[in-house]
Amino acid sequence: MADFTEGRHPAEFLISEANGLRSRDVVTVASGADLEPNTVIGKITASGTVVQLAPAAKDGSEIACGVLIHEAKAATDDAGVTAVVRDAEVADGLLVWPDGITGDQKATAITELANRGIIAR
Repeated sequence: MADFTEGRHPAEFLISEANGLRSRDVVTVASGADLEPNTVIGKITASGTVVQLAPAAKDGSEIACGVLIHEAKAATDDAGVTAVVRDAEVADGLLVWPDGITGDQKATAITELANRGIIAR
């Protein structure tokens, strides 16, 4: 029997969200990386583009501002993708965090998401 590893599914982290599309916006993922669905993001202040949360950065991307719903293919060019940016409940265990994030950094990011109405359960 062959081994099979199933990847992440878009929006599998969502427990609930606001009516209509109020919880979602299209964000622009900065070129340089392909990001998985369910990735916690931060916004680079100077460009307005988003990247995976970078707790040690000093460019705005150290502040959690949402969670990607879909995969972002941005290795060579910026990519538009839908993200949850407000008013939702999310499953903490299904979020994609940066490698090496500490417990304190994750707690800070969860608080930052909560300030936007994104509650991790």
